[in-house]
Amino acid sequence: MTPSPSTRRALIGALVLAATLLAAAWLVTSPQAGWPAKLAARPTALKPRPTPEPLVPTPLPSFRPTATPRMPDIAIATSTAAPTPPIATHVAVPAAATATSIAVPGATVRPDQLPEGSAATRVGVALAIGKITDYDWGGALPGWYLNWSVDPNPPQVAGTRFAQMVRLDGAGFHPALTVIRSTAKAHPGMLWLIGNEPDVAWQDNATPEQYAVSYHTLQQAIKEADPTAQVAIGGVSQPTPLRMAYLDRILAAYKADFGTDMPVDVWNVHAFILREERGSWGVGIPPGMTVDQGTLYEIGDHANMDIFRRQITDFRRWMADRGLRDKPLIVTEYSILMPASYGFPPDIVASFLVDTFDFFLTARDPNIGYPQDDNRLVQAFNWFSAADKTYPTSNLFDPDTRAVTSVGETYRAYVSALR
Repeated sequence: MTPSPSTRRALIGALVLAATLLAAAWLVTSPQAGWPAKLAARPTALKPRPTPEPLVPTPLPSFRPTATPRMPDIAIATSTAAPTPPIATHVAVPAAATATSIAVPGATVRPDQLPEGSAATRVGVALAIGKITDYDWGGALPGWYLNWSVDPNPPQVAGTRFAQMVRLDGAGFHPALTVIRSTAKAHPGMLWLIGNEPDVAWQDNATPEQYAVSYHTLQQAIKEADPTAQVAIGGVSQPTPLRMAYLDRILAAYKADFGTDMPVDVWNVHAFILREERGSWGVGIPPGMTVDQGTLYEIGDHANMDIFRRQITDFRRWMADRGLRDKPLIVTEYSILMPASYGFPPDIVASFLVDTFDFFLTARDPNIGYPQDDNRLVQAFNWFSAADKTYPTSNLFDPDTRAVTSVGETYRAYVSALR
Protein backbone atom coordinates (compact mmCIF):
# COMPACT_ATOMS: atom_id res chain seq x y z
CA MET A 1 0.00 0.00 0.00
CA THR A 2 1.40 3.41 -1.02
CA PRO A 3 1.60 5.89 1.92
CA SER A 4 -0.16 9.21 1.60
CA PRO A 5 1.90 12.47 1.18
CA SER A 6 1.21 13.43 4.80
CA THR A 7 2.43 10.03 6.00
CA ARG A 8 5.58 10.33 3.86
CA ARG A 9 6.30 13.78 5.34
CA ALA A 10 5.89 12.40 8.85
CA LEU A 11 8.29 9.52 8.09
CA ILE A 12 10.90 11.87 6.57
CA GLY A 13 10.63 14.17 9.60
CA ALA A 14 11.16 11.26 11.97
CA LEU A 15 14.24 10.11 10.02
CA VAL A 16 15.74 13.63 10.06
CA LEU A 17 15.17 13.89 13.82
CA ALA A 18 16.81 10.51 14.40
CA ALA A 19 19.82 11.48 12.28
CA THR A 20 20.20 14.74 14.19
CA LEU A 21 20.14 12.94 17.53
CA LEU A 22 22.74 10.42 16.34
CA ALA A 23 25.02 13.21 15.10
CA ALA A 24 24.72 15.02 18.43
CA ALA A 25 25.60 11.86 20.32
CA TRP A 26 28.63 11.34 18.07
CA LEU A 27 29.81 14.89 18.77
CA VAL A 28 29.63 14.36 22.51
CA THR A 29 31.79 11.20 22.41
CA SER A 30 34.21 11.92 19.57
CA PRO A 31 37.42 13.93 20.15
CA GLN A 32 37.83 14.26 16.38
CA ALA A 33 34.50 16.00 16.01
CA GLY A 34 35.48 19.34 17.47
CA TRP A 35 33.75 18.87 20.81
CA PRO A 36 35.74 20.20 23.81
CA ALA A 37 38.58 17.80 24.48
CA LYS A 38 37.96 17.92 28.22
CA LEU A 39 34.61 16.21 27.70
CA ALA A 40 35.81 13.88 24.96
CA ALA A 41 38.70 12.60 27.05
CA ARG A 42 36.78 11.60 30.16
CA PRO A 43 37.62 7.92 30.58
CA THR A 44 34.18 7.17 32.05
CA ALA A 45 32.66 8.08 28.68
CA LEU A 46 35.53 7.24 26.37
CA LYS A 47 38.73 5.22 26.39
CA PRO A 48 41.30 7.52 24.77
CA ARG A 49 43.07 5.93 21.84
CA PRO A 50 46.70 5.22 22.75
CA THR A 51 49.33 7.08 20.77
CA PRO A 52 52.67 5.55 19.67
CA GLU A 53 54.34 7.29 22.62
CA PRO A 54 51.51 8.08 25.04
CA LEU A 55 52.45 10.82 27.49
CA VAL A 56 56.20 10.47 27.17
CA PRO A 57 57.82 12.87 29.66
CA THR A 58 61.13 13.03 27.76
CA PRO A 59 62.06 11.93 24.22
CA LEU A 60 64.69 9.28 23.82
CA PRO A 61 68.02 10.59 22.53
CA SER A 62 69.33 9.39 19.19
CA PHE A 63 72.23 7.05 19.86
CA ARG A 64 73.58 3.59 19.23
CA PRO A 65 73.71 1.94 22.64
CA THR A 66 76.84 0.22 23.91
CA ALA A 67 76.25 -3.41 24.76
CA THR A 68 76.53 -3.97 28.50
CA PRO A 69 79.69 -5.93 29.33
CA ARG A 70 80.11 -7.89 32.53
CA MET A 71 82.52 -5.92 34.70
CA PRO A 72 85.01 -7.55 37.09
CA ASP A 73 84.13 -6.95 40.72
CA ILE A 74 86.04 -4.25 42.57
CA ALA A 75 86.16 -3.50 46.27
CA ILE A 76 83.14 -1.29 47.00
CA ALA A 77 81.19 -1.05 50.22
CA THR A 78 77.75 -2.59 49.82
CA SER A 79 74.52 -2.60 51.76
CA THR A 80 73.94 -5.20 54.46
CA ALA A 81 70.18 -5.16 54.03
CA ALA A 82 68.33 -8.46 54.10
CA PRO A 83 67.26 -10.03 50.78
CA THR A 84 64.14 -8.45 49.36
CA PRO A 85 61.00 -10.59 49.40
CA PRO A 86 58.82 -10.68 46.28
CA ILE A 87 55.49 -8.85 46.32
CA ALA A 88 52.37 -9.26 44.21
CA THR A 89 52.55 -7.67 40.78
CA HIS A 90 48.92 -6.57 40.76
CA VAL A 91 47.33 -5.51 43.98
CA ALA A 92 45.05 -2.73 45.07
CA VAL A 93 46.76 0.49 46.15
CA PRO A 94 46.89 0.28 49.95
CA ALA A 95 45.82 3.11 52.20
CA ALA A 96 48.95 4.73 53.60
CA ALA A 97 49.59 6.11 57.04
CA THR A 98 49.65 9.89 57.05
CA ALA A 99 53.10 11.46 57.25
CA THR A 100 53.49 14.21 59.81
CA SER A 101 54.06 17.61 58.19
CA ILE A 102 56.19 20.24 59.91
CA ALA A 103 57.41 23.53 58.47
CA VAL A 104 61.10 23.52 57.49
CA PRO A 105 62.70 26.99 57.48
CA GLY A 106 65.94 25.80 55.89
CA ALA A 107 67.53 22.88 57.69
CA THR A 108 70.73 21.24 56.52
CA VAL A 109 71.86 17.65 56.27
CA ARG A 110 75.28 16.05 56.35
CA PRO A 111 77.67 17.52 53.80
CA ASP A 112 78.15 14.14 52.08
CA GLN A 113 74.43 13.76 51.46
CA LEU A 114 72.16 15.39 48.90
CA PRO A 115 70.96 18.10 49.32
CA GLU A 116 73.15 20.67 51.06
CA GLY A 117 72.22 24.02 52.54
CA SER A 118 68.81 25.63 52.81
CA ALA A 119 65.42 24.33 51.75
CA ALA A 120 65.86 26.12 48.40
CA THR A 121 68.73 23.78 47.48
CA ARG A 122 66.30 20.86 47.60
CA VAL A 123 64.22 22.33 44.76
CA GLY A 124 65.37 21.40 41.26
CA VAL A 125 64.17 21.38 37.67
CA ALA A 126 64.37 19.11 34.68
CA LEU A 127 66.01 21.05 31.85
CA ALA A 128 64.61 19.80 28.53
CA ILE A 129 65.73 22.74 26.37
CA GLY A 130 68.84 24.93 26.47
CA LYS A 131 71.18 25.72 29.35
CA ILE A 132 70.37 26.64 32.92
CA THR A 133 71.73 30.15 32.25
CA ASP A 134 69.30 30.68 29.35
CA TYR A 135 66.47 31.51 31.77
CA ASP A 136 65.83 34.43 34.09
CA TRP A 137 65.31 32.72 37.43
CA GLY A 138 64.66 36.00 39.23
CA GLY A 139 66.46 35.04 42.44
CA ALA A 140 65.07 31.49 42.32
CA LEU A 141 67.91 29.56 40.66
CA PRO A 142 67.23 25.83 41.11
CA GLY A 143 69.40 24.16 43.71
CA TRP A 144 70.09 21.37 41.22
CA TYR A 145 69.00 20.13 37.80
CA LEU A 146 69.39 17.40 35.19
CA ASN A 147 69.06 17.21 31.41
CA TRP A 148 68.92 13.41 30.90
CA SER A 149 72.53 13.15 29.72
CA VAL A 150 76.17 12.78 30.71
CA ASP A 151 78.02 16.07 30.30
CA PRO A 152 81.84 15.70 30.34
CA ASN A 153 82.10 19.47 30.94
CA PRO A 154 79.08 20.44 33.08
CA PRO A 155 78.47 24.18 33.46
CA GLN A 156 79.97 25.67 36.59
CA VAL A 157 77.13 27.85 37.87
CA ALA A 158 77.35 29.11 41.45
CA GLY A 159 74.36 28.09 43.52
CA THR A 160 73.23 25.05 41.50
CA ARG A 161 74.38 21.47 40.96
CA PHE A 162 74.19 19.32 37.83
CA ALA A 163 73.24 15.62 38.00
CA GLN A 164 74.71 13.24 35.42
CA MET A 165 72.47 10.63 33.82
CA VAL A 166 73.47 7.53 31.87
CA ARG A 167 70.73 6.48 29.45
CA LEU A 168 69.81 2.84 28.89
CA ASP A 169 68.22 1.02 25.98
CA GLY A 170 67.23 -2.44 27.07
CA ALA A 171 70.54 -4.24 27.60
CA GLY A 172 72.67 -1.31 26.35
CA PHE A 173 73.64 2.13 27.56
CA HIS A 174 74.96 5.50 26.41
CA PRO A 175 77.55 7.06 26.41
CA ALA A 176 80.47 4.63 26.28
CA LEU A 177 82.25 3.51 29.44
CA THR A 178 85.35 5.50 28.47
CA VAL A 179 83.32 8.72 28.55
CA ILE A 180 81.60 7.78 31.80
CA ARG A 181 84.87 6.92 33.53
CA SER A 182 86.69 10.04 32.36
CA THR A 183 83.78 12.28 33.36
CA ALA A 184 83.51 10.72 36.81
CA LYS A 185 87.25 11.05 37.36
CA ALA A 186 87.30 14.68 36.22
CA HIS A 187 84.32 15.73 38.37
CA PRO A 188 84.48 13.94 41.72
CA GLY A 189 81.52 13.85 44.08
CA MET A 190 78.79 14.22 41.47
CA LEU A 191 75.38 12.55 41.56
CA TRP A 192 74.95 9.90 38.84
CA LEU A 193 71.51 8.61 37.80
CA ILE A 194 71.52 5.19 36.12
CA GLY A 195 68.74 5.30 33.54
CA ASN A 196 65.47 7.19 33.08
CA GLU A 197 62.21 5.31 33.54
CA PRO A 198 63.55 1.84 32.68
CA ASP A 199 60.03 0.65 33.49
CA VAL A 200 58.56 2.44 30.45
CA ALA A 201 58.80 0.87 26.99
CA TRP A 202 59.28 4.18 25.16
CA GLN A 203 61.87 5.42 27.64
CA ASP A 204 64.81 3.23 28.75
CA ASN A 205 62.84 0.01 28.27
CA ALA A 206 64.76 -2.52 30.37
CA THR A 207 63.54 -5.72 31.97
CA PRO A 208 64.45 -6.00 35.65
CA GLU A 209 67.15 -8.52 34.78
CA GLN A 210 68.65 -6.28 32.08
CA TYR A 211 68.61 -3.31 34.41
CA ALA A 212 70.40 -5.22 37.19
CA VAL A 213 73.28 -6.12 34.85
CA SER A 214 73.59 -2.60 33.41
CA TYR A 215 73.46 -1.02 36.86
CA HIS A 216 76.23 -3.31 38.11
CA THR A 217 78.48 -2.45 35.17
CA LEU A 218 77.91 1.28 35.41
CA GLN A 219 78.03 1.57 39.20
CA GLN A 220 81.31 -0.34 39.28
CA ALA A 221 82.82 1.84 36.55
CA ILE A 222 81.74 5.11 38.18
CA LYS A 223 82.92 4.12 41.67
CA GLU A 224 86.23 2.87 40.31
CA ALA A 225 86.83 6.26 38.65
CA ASP A 226 85.45 8.28 41.59
CA PRO A 227 84.84 6.57 44.94
CA THR A 228 83.14 9.78 46.18
CA ALA A 229 80.45 9.71 43.49
CA GLN A 230 76.84 9.21 44.55
CA VAL A 231 75.12 6.60 42.39
CA ALA A 232 71.31 6.64 42.18
CA ILE A 233 68.96 4.07 40.74
CA GLY A 234 66.94 5.19 37.71
CA GLY A 235 63.54 6.62 38.58
CA VAL A 236 60.53 4.49 37.71
CA SER A 237 57.65 6.56 36.35
CA GLN A 238 55.51 6.39 39.49
CA PRO A 239 55.61 4.57 42.84
CA THR A 240 52.69 2.18 42.38
CA PRO A 241 52.52 -1.45 43.58
CA LEU A 242 53.27 -2.63 40.03
CA ARG A 243 56.36 -0.43 39.73
CA MET A 244 57.57 -1.44 43.19
CA ALA A 245 57.19 -5.09 42.15
CA TYR A 246 59.39 -4.26 39.15
CA LEU A 247 62.00 -2.84 41.53
CA ASP A 248 61.77 -5.96 43.71
CA ARG A 249 62.67 -8.02 40.67
CA ILE A 250 65.67 -5.76 40.01
CA LEU A 251 66.92 -6.24 43.57
CA ALA A 252 66.37 -10.01 43.38
CA ALA A 253 68.11 -10.25 39.99
CA TYR A 254 71.11 -8.28 41.24
CA LYS A 255 71.42 -10.52 44.30
CA ALA A 256 71.16 -13.66 42.15
CA ASP A 257 73.71 -12.44 39.57
CA PHE A 258 76.30 -10.86 41.84
CA GLY A 259 75.80 -12.50 45.21
CA THR A 260 75.30 -9.29 47.14
CA ASP A 261 72.69 -6.62 47.77
CA MET A 262 72.43 -3.92 45.13
CA PRO A 263 74.61 -0.95 46.21
CA VAL A 264 72.48 2.19 45.80
CA ASP A 265 73.68 5.45 47.37
CA VAL A 266 70.55 7.45 46.53
CA TRP A 267 67.07 6.11 45.83
CA ASN A 268 65.13 7.85 43.10
CA VAL A 269 61.56 7.79 41.82
CA HIS A 270 59.31 9.81 39.53
CA ALA A 271 55.92 10.89 40.84
CA PHE A 272 53.45 11.01 37.97
CA ILE A 273 49.88 9.73 38.30
CA LEU A 274 49.18 7.84 35.07
CA ARG A 275 47.24 4.77 34.00
CA GLU A 276 48.93 1.35 34.03
CA GLU A 277 47.22 -0.69 31.34
CA ARG A 278 48.63 -2.46 28.33
CA GLY A 279 47.66 -0.66 25.10
CA SER A 280 46.06 2.33 26.81
CA TRP A 281 47.11 5.88 27.67
CA GLY A 282 49.55 6.42 30.52
CA VAL A 283 52.79 4.53 31.23
CA GLY A 284 51.80 1.03 30.21
CA ILE A 285 53.25 -2.13 31.79
CA PRO A 286 56.95 -2.41 32.76
CA PRO A 287 59.10 -4.53 30.42
CA GLY A 288 59.28 -8.11 31.59
CA MET A 289 56.06 -7.92 33.62
CA THR A 290 53.29 -10.24 32.39
CA VAL A 291 50.18 -8.58 33.84
CA ASP A 292 47.95 -6.46 31.62
CA GLN A 293 46.81 -3.98 34.25
CA GLY A 294 48.22 -2.22 37.28
CA THR A 295 46.65 0.80 38.93
CA LEU A 296 43.90 2.16 36.68
CA TYR A 297 44.12 5.88 37.32
CA GLU A 298 41.78 8.16 35.41
CA ILE A 299 42.69 11.49 33.80
CA GLY A 300 40.98 13.32 36.64
CA ASP A 301 43.42 11.69 39.11
CA HIS A 302 46.44 13.30 37.47
CA ALA A 303 46.71 16.15 40.02
CA ASN A 304 45.11 14.42 42.99
CA MET A 305 47.14 15.41 46.06
CA ASP A 306 45.79 12.57 48.19
CA ILE A 307 47.11 10.06 45.64
CA PHE A 308 50.36 12.01 45.30
CA ARG A 309 51.06 12.00 49.04
CA ARG A 310 50.09 8.35 49.35
CA GLN A 311 52.38 7.25 46.53
CA ILE A 312 55.43 8.94 48.05
CA THR A 313 54.63 7.65 51.54
CA ASP A 314 54.10 4.15 50.15
CA PHE A 315 57.48 4.27 48.43
CA ARG A 316 59.23 5.32 51.65
CA ARG A 317 57.47 2.44 53.41
CA TRP A 318 58.63 0.09 50.64
CA MET A 319 62.19 1.31 51.23
CA ALA A 320 61.94 0.88 55.00
CA ASP A 321 60.53 -2.64 54.64
CA ARG A 322 63.61 -3.60 52.61
CA GLY A 323 66.17 -2.17 55.00
CA LEU A 324 66.72 0.97 52.89
CA ARG A 325 65.43 3.60 55.28
CA ASP A 326 68.96 4.95 55.81
CA LYS A 327 69.16 6.03 52.15
CA PRO A 328 68.12 9.46 50.81
CA LEU A 329 65.19 9.63 48.39
CA ILE A 330 64.99 12.07 45.50
CA VAL A 331 62.12 12.65 43.05
CA THR A 332 63.78 13.53 39.76
CA GLU A 333 60.69 14.12 37.63
CA TYR A 334 57.05 15.03 38.19
CA SER A 335 54.45 17.67 37.25
CA ILE A 336 51.28 17.92 35.16
CA LEU A 337 51.56 16.43 31.67
CA MET A 338 47.91 16.71 30.62
CA PRO A 339 46.87 19.74 28.51
CA ALA A 340 44.73 22.58 29.82
CA SER A 341 41.80 21.34 27.72
CA TYR A 342 41.70 18.17 29.85
CA GLY A 343 41.05 20.23 32.96
CA PHE A 344 44.54 21.45 33.89
CA PRO A 345 44.75 25.21 33.19
CA PRO A 346 47.68 27.28 34.58
CA ASP A 347 45.98 28.08 37.90
CA ILE A 348 45.46 24.37 38.62
CA VAL A 349 49.09 23.63 37.67
CA ALA A 350 50.39 26.48 39.86
CA SER A 351 48.31 25.22 42.79
CA PHE A 352 49.68 21.69 42.26
CA LEU A 353 53.23 23.09 42.24
CA VAL A 354 52.71 24.88 45.56
CA ASP A 355 50.98 21.90 47.20
CA THR A 356 53.66 19.43 46.11
CA PHE A 357 56.53 21.74 47.09
CA ASP A 358 54.91 22.17 50.51
CA PHE A 359 54.62 18.41 50.87
CA PHE A 360 58.18 17.63 49.80
CA LEU A 361 59.69 20.27 52.09
CA THR A 362 57.67 19.40 55.18
CA ALA A 363 56.56 15.74 55.16
CA ARG A 364 58.18 13.67 57.89
CA ASP A 365 57.45 10.27 59.36
CA PRO A 366 59.24 8.95 62.48
CA ASN A 367 58.89 5.35 61.31
CA ILE A 368 59.85 5.47 57.62
CA GLY A 369 61.51 8.87 57.03
CA TYR A 370 65.23 9.38 56.42
CA PRO A 371 66.78 9.52 59.93
CA GLN A 372 69.76 11.66 58.88
CA ASP A 373 67.41 14.34 57.51
CA ASP A 374 65.09 14.68 60.51
CA ASN A 375 62.88 11.87 59.18
CA ARG A 376 61.84 13.75 56.05
CA LEU A 377 60.38 11.53 53.35
CA VAL A 378 62.06 13.27 50.39
CA GLN A 379 65.47 14.95 50.32
CA ALA A 380 65.30 16.73 46.95
CA PHE A 381 62.96 16.96 43.94
CA ASN A 382 62.77 18.15 40.34
CA TRP A 383 59.88 19.88 38.58
CA PHE A 384 59.30 18.92 34.94
CA SER A 385 60.15 21.17 33.21
CA ALA A 386 61.90 24.51 32.81
CA ALA A 387 60.64 24.53 29.21
CA ASP A 388 59.43 21.73 26.94
CA LYS A 389 57.56 21.58 23.64
CA THR A 390 56.16 18.06 23.92
CA TYR A 391 54.45 18.53 27.28
CA PRO A 392 54.29 22.29 27.85
CA THR A 393 51.53 22.39 30.48
CA SER A 394 53.94 22.79 33.41
CA ASN A 395 56.53 24.98 31.67
CA LEU A 396 58.17 27.60 33.86
CA PHE A 397 59.31 29.48 30.75
CA ASP A 398 58.20 29.74 27.14
CA PRO A 399 60.46 27.38 25.13
CA ASP A 400 60.81 29.86 22.24
CA THR A 401 60.93 33.29 23.86
CA ARG A 402 62.26 32.22 27.30
CA ALA A 403 59.63 34.51 28.85
CA VAL A 404 58.44 33.39 32.27
CA THR A 405 55.00 31.74 32.35
CA SER A 406 52.35 32.20 35.02
CA VAL A 407 53.43 28.85 36.49
CA GLY A 408 57.02 30.10 36.38
CA GLU A 409 56.01 33.22 38.30
CA THR A 410 54.59 31.01 41.02
CA TYR A 411 57.79 28.96 41.06
CA ARG A 412 60.01 32.06 41.30
CA ALA A 413 57.94 33.53 44.12
CA TYR A 414 57.96 30.27 46.08
CA VAL A 415 61.67 29.52 45.76
CA SER A 416 62.75 33.13 46.34
CA ALA A 417 60.89 33.06 49.66
CA LEU A 418 62.94 30.01 50.74
CA ARG A 419 66.27 31.83 50.49
